Amino acid sequence: MDPQRARPPQLDALHEALDSGAIEQVRVLVNALHPGEIADLLEALRPTLREVVWGLVDTEDEGDVLVALNEEVRATLIQEMDSEELVAAAAGLELDDLADFLTELPDTVNQEVLKSLDQNDLDRLEAVLSYSEDSAGGLMDPDSLTVRSDVTIEVVFRYLRMRREIPAGSDAIFVVSRQGEYQGCLLITALLTANLEQKVDSLMDTQIRAIEATTTAAEVALIFETHDLVSAAVVDEAGMFLGRITIDDVVDVIRHEADHSLLSTAGLDEDDDMFAPVFVSTKRRSIWLGVNLATAFIAAGVAGFFEATLERVVMLAILMPVVPSMGGIAGNQTLILITRGIALGQVESSNVRWLLRKEFGIGLLNGLIWACVVAGVTMWWFQTWRIALVIAIALAINLICAAVAGFTIPLTLKKLNIDPALAGGVILTTITDVVGLVAFLGFGALLLL
Repeated sequence: MDPQRARPPQLDALHEALDSGAIEQVRVLVNALHPGEIADLLEALRPTLREVVWGLVDTEDEGDVLVALNEEVRATLIQEMDSEELVAAAAGLELDDLADFLTELPDTVNQEVLKSLDQNDLDRLEAVLSYSEDSAGGLMDPDSLTVRSDVTIEVVFRYLRMRREIPAGSDAIFVVSRQGEYQGCLLITALLTANLEQKVDSLMDTQIRAIEATTTAAEVALIFETHDLVSAAVVDEAGMFLGRITIDDVVDVIRHEADHSLLSTAGLDEDDDMFAPVFVSTKRRSIWLGVNLATAFIAAGVAGFFEATLERVVMLAILMPVVPSMGGIAGNQTLILITRGIALGQVESSNVRWLLRKEFGIGLLNGLIWACVVAGVTMWWFQTWRIALVIAIALAINLICAAVAGFTIPLTLKKLNIDPALAGGVILTTITDVVGLVAFLGFGALLLL
């Protein structure tokens, strides 16, 4: 769940009902909620209460609730369900949700679910499964309304009445050729106010471009934001219509990206269960702690080379944390900015050099400003210009290096297909610690001994 989201208001009432043993009241409370709200409540409950509440969820809502849960909580609940329950839960899902759900089910259950689908649904499901879940093809819903451009609005209305229902969240009907090539979209608002004799080609909007199925989820979110879309067509490389993406899918992507960016900086996964057992959570966090410990030992090893200097000039030991700390903060500012720019498509080969010069200039100017400030404080504190000069030079060097490192690290990691949000911080901290200590203690040994 999003850490900035307010505590669900139903949670307190649910706890009160559970504590009092009013199970029927809990059942009524839970099943009055939207499946997404039930998922939020389940994620906010400790395992024992979660099992109780899950057992009270209406069968017809189970599939939608499972899809809305994070992966670890969903996997835990699936393990406790038998094959018949899982097949029933999958039966009422939309095809795009079913595609995500199938990947986590046992093979025997998958076979039962697939047997329950007709050939048309099987073909459409296969189309979704053929793409990565983090792509437009993996996000799309193949259940979409399509018409041809040469028919009249009256024919469109007859078609809609014949269907009796339209896919949820439909704000447009997609216009395709006889061969299935995407041509544009007919907005529902335009359809409702059109004359029955008008043809679709006179009303369809050809400015709303389709999204290729191989487009990444992050790029899809950016397209929706830039063009203020509610839905968009998905096409293959040849421009053939495959399905649609709706704004609710994009909201899920945005939330996932926000959670990932926040938690990955600490080595955590957005799909982890907050109420997982102590041993499991400890194991996950220990990995990241071990990585950070290794980098800390690298910095300590650098300081060890200057042991004689520190023994003779104790004042250096007092001031030693200042330079790496300032470098770490300055570098993180650049790192976060560039990582975000990469995600938004703002950092490109055409502007990389300009941005690098800018960040170098910021590092240089900040280095000079804060070198003077720190030198003044050091001079006042220790009454020696030599110590002040050492820390001023070291700080200026480290802030410049931090700016350059904060810029180059995410670009390098991106080229290596490594998530900058996950690994960038650790690498940057190591660089700023090592450079800061070498500069500070090195100039200290040179000027003070």
